Amino acid sequence: MSTATARPNLLFVMSDDHAAHAISAYGSAVNQTPNIDRIAQEGARLDRVFCTNSICTPSRATILTGTYSHVNGACSIYSELDYRVPPYSQVLRAAGYQTAIFGKWHLGVSPQARPRGFDDWRIFPGQGAYVDPVMYGPDGEGVVEGYATDIITDLSLEWLQVRNRDRPFCLMVHHKAPHRPWVPHERHRDLYPAGSIPEPLTMWDDHSGRASVVQAVRMTIADDLTDADIKETVPAELLGAENTRERAAWKYQRYMRDYLQTVQAVDDGVGRLLDWLDAEGLAENTIVVYTSDQGFFLGDHGWFDKRLMYEQSLGMPLVIRWPAEITAGTRCQEMITNVDFAATFLDMCGLDPDVALPHQQGRSFRVLLRGTDVPDWPSAVYYRYWEHDDPEHLAPAHYGVRSEDFKYIVYYNDGLGTPGSSERVLPTEYELFDLRRDPAELHNVVDDPDYAAVRLELEAELGRLQDKYADEPYQGPQTPRLHWST
Repeated sequence: MSTATARPNLLFVMSDDHAAHAISAYGSAVNQTPNIDRIAQEGARLDRVFCTNSICTPSRATILTGTYSHVNGACSIYSELDYRVPPYSQVLRAAGYQTAIFGKWHLGVSPQARPRGFDDWRIFPGQGAYVDPVMYGPDGEGVVEGYATDIITDLSLEWLQVRNRDRPFCLMVHHKAPHRPWVPHERHRDLYPAGSIPEPLTMWDDHSGRASVVQAVRMTIADDLTDADIKETVPAELLGAENTRERAAWKYQRYMRDYLQTVQAVDDGVGRLLDWLDAEGLAENTIVVYTSDQGFFLGDHGWFDKRLMYEQSLGMPLVIRWPAEITAGTRCQEMITNVDFAATFLDMCGLDPDVALPHQQGRSFRVLLRGTDVPDWPSAVYYRYWEHDDPEHLAPAHYGVRSEDFKYIVYYNDGLGTPGSSERVLPTEYELFDLRRDPAELHNVVDDPDYAAVRLELEAELGRLQDKYADEPYQGPQTPRLHWST
């Protein structure tokens, strides 16, 4: 038996800002994603997967290193991955895997921050463009003609064809889509026409009772989506405060049309990769992963974008197929975070995560995919968003805990000098949601006497998790920021 067949391959497809509720395998009411669905049907769908910092650069750094933002240094989109914290790809390469990444990197452009641990790579500078993007790799940079989503799939398939077939591979196919500004491919122009897309149940949430900093965020469909975003000029009769609801409804249809059309190209690419594995006879022993770097608001609570700790932003889609080990149709309900991805990938590839990646803070969930009950599996997750009061979105710095039944959020409102953060320090505010009675998170019960005991329990759990992950709770502007600070 060759090395390539003895150890599984890893094909890791990740999109940007693809909410689980825009995937039909998760019950989407707005679109169909048959190829992503195929991974779930032939493998596992994980239903409670959460990011630990809902924004691109931090989440990607966490997935690569298995560490929280304060350890890997990438606390905001203006940060760079700390090269002293190695990625799992570097470990796999040292263990004999042939490695490559194509598409979005977004972890800095300095020589230290460029991809490490890869035999081949070609990535976008920053966010990248949808059409004729500039890409750079070990041999320099240049314009690549075409549509970004298709280009990434093309580069991936080309590399798979010329790779060393005597070694297992780890290939990361990392899409820009469906990130803003949502430029679809022409072939999808007739899908999901404006006027046909259902609105979410919380579209008209008035945010009453929420923290004042949440009420002030600049992520509203009505007023913060621009004409450039929706690629049309808002009709004059929809302007003005008196027309806010009508304007939001009009913009929502155009925003979602373009968003869903860009998703469709990603799904097309997934289908091409799955078909290639079938044709090459590699499907049985190739781990296929599809996820997004975080969730996204699709009109939920009247918002677009992410950042906040509400479910649509906090949750991540994750489907995994590995016929050699995962039973088709598996459903996993345990709470998992993106900190756990690196440990799981290394475990699946035959390495001990704690030995191979000693800084990592996650736990392999491979055993859960086998259907094994794990009595001591964590029942709460820790979250922290650092990029306080950035000028475009005004999202507040906050941390919190999400348990099985409740969510407790502390808006400490100080970026602690994190790149991209405002120096404006605001009063601390709190939110508490009862997810059993209020799954839509519409009613903040933090000051309700009936929840006083719950609040005390969650405060204690928050402190316990901060101790576990060695993250400093906010104690004023002089609070240390990074684990690796010098």
